Amino acid sequence: MWTNSRTAGASLRILTHLQRCCGHTGWRRGTDGRHRWLCRHMSSTGPPWRLLFFGSDQFAVESLKHLTSSWTSREGIVESLEVVTVSGNVPVKKFAQQNQLPLHTWPPDNVDGRFDVGVVVSFGCLLHKTLINKFPHGILNVHPSLLPRWRGPAPIVHTILHGDTVTGVTIMQIRPHRFDVGPIVNQELHQVPENCTTDDLEAALATKGAHLLIDTLATLSERLAHKRNQSRTGETFAPKISTSMSWIVWEEQTCDSIDRLYRAIGSRVMMTDIPLRTMWMGETIKLLDFVGRCHITLSDQRRRPAPGSVSFQKESNTLAVCCKDGWVGFKTVLLKKRLTAADFYNGYLHQAAERMFVSKKSGTEARQIREN
Repeated sequence: MWTNSRTAGASLRILTHLQRCCGHTGWRRGTDGRHRWLCRHMSSTGPPWRLLFFGSDQFAVESLKHLTSSWTSREGIVESLEVVTVSGNVPVKKFAQQNQLPLHTWPPDNVDGRFDVGVVVSFGCLLHKTLINKFPHGILNVHPSLLPRWRGPAPIVHTILHGDTVTGVTIMQIRPHRFDVGPIVNQELHQVPENCTTDDLEAALATKGAHLLIDTLATLSERLAHKRNQSRTGETFAPKISTSMSWIVWEEQTCDSIDRLYRAIGSRVMMTDIPLRTMWMGETIKLLDFVGRCHITLSDQRRRPAPGSVSFQKESNTLAVCCKDGWVGFKTVLLKKRLTAADFYNGYLHQAAERMFVSKKSGTEARQIREN
């Protein structure tokens, strides 16, 4: 009995010493499912890192996948990984649950001394100074543009919309009060493929950003020592996408600008609620299945058709619409219900006295975009 008490007292003294020396102790589940006692200092000067990940959408999932893979494969970069996400059944929440990652709702509590680095990817919530200061090595953000170009919530859309040929991914440190203004820790260029859509570019930049994040974490102390402030020149803002941007003004927009608009917002798989739009006989008509510039032959070559004029091309089953510098085509429209070009011609166009789509003059935001 005396021996057991003596052993217990010695064990208690050792445990007390460990708790005094270590900033974080506790049981942590390993990759084999077993729980092990974890003892770490308050923060580390190098990997492996204790990470808290903030994210919401599919773009963020790609970075979370790479972090999870690094953690489970014991590459020496990620020691522990927990996740913060917003309410709702968002992709990051689904991934965290499927992979049994500890999950916190926004805003998180009880983070003091538990993490070395925070990682934010497509989160959408402004982090306050008190939270940022709880991370000894700060909070990193994966942003899909070459900052300071395209700060804001929709950088990929605006990259396509404005015809940029080069973009990239920036790893920056989060700063309080404003989005996308912190110092640059790492950055990598990406050539924008010709004719790519927002969804195409988003997938490519999500993968590139995930790889760049792992590379940054592997050499974080060195990267932070050489971080640089963003340039004061070349700043542009990428506002959130709205329905007002989808209205075509046939008199002002060229074939190329309509093509970019369609690839930026009209072709998005997850954004079918904002296809390109125009007016037909006082009603909104949505323009789907864009085919690009059309070359058509008119019966009267001397008469230039007015912008918005519609011509049914029977051979290709396409509605050709006249814009500022030519004709663009659509295979399908939505007017009360989905109609092929032939359906729209037979049901509406052939019996109309004036075969015209009419521009709806939209607000300042859309007008500024067209001018660019």
